[in-house]
Amino acid sequence: MSKRELVYLQNRNFKDQVPTQITNTYKSYTLQPNDVLSVKVQSVQPEMSNIFNIIDPANAFGISDPGSMYLSGYSVDQEGNITLPTVGKLKVAGMTTAQTQDLIQRNLDKYVSNATVIVKLISFRISVLGEVRNPGHFFVYNERANLLEGLSLAGDLTTGGSRQNVKLIRQKPEGSEVVLLDLTDPKIVQSPYYYLMPGDVLYVEPSKKQVRRDNLVGLSVATVALTAISTAVLLLNYFE
Repeated sequence: MSKRELVYLQNRNFKDQVPTQITNTYKSYTLQPNDVLSVKVQSVQPEMSNIFNIIDPANAFGISDPGSMYLSGYSVDQEGNITLPTVGKLKVAGMTTAQTQDLIQRNLDKYVSNATVIVKLISFRISVLGEVRNPGHFFVYNERANLLEGLSLAGDLTTGGSRQNVKLIRQKPEGSEVVLLDLTDPKIVQSPYYYLMPGDVLYVEPSKKQVRRDNLVGLSVATVALTAISTAVLLLNYFE
């Protein structure tokens, strides 16, 4: 394969001494039904604030299992609400995590004095399939994670992966949308699909050369196998 087929973000105008500015736009993710939130409350009244915490802060050191956090987090129901102890239901669908944090803070101030609320999205998970080194699903701990970061979680593309045809499948309330992305084009960072969203699936197609190579390998194996079988038949007939 040529270098041109493998290099990301190709642009002859890039310089090694002067950075090239490329403007892109990030749109904050807004919560949807089935999202799961971590709500952490800290105050001088731990007996009051701890009832809102999915994990006791005193025992939280070293806990990083996303599965446990997911199962014990606050789920957004089909009506777009989360239900907090004492506070009750709060409508959060369509809000960012920052807006949700402010909403919970305002409601919590009625019950806990001088409390600090921290809200995180813990159901941000993507799947990466195809010609990557470690396909699978991955939890993302950065709401501004981009396409390249997502692929790096899977160990990057193999040399047989097509840099020009990476499919992104994104779930929308009205259905799924599929878009083809070209990693060799530096304009990819300006794409509205450059930043990942929870539930995104990335599929890296094999390159045409990779398919031809695999076919040739398969053909060679088949040829060797047929040759071995033919030789065995000839020897069997000879000794008979």
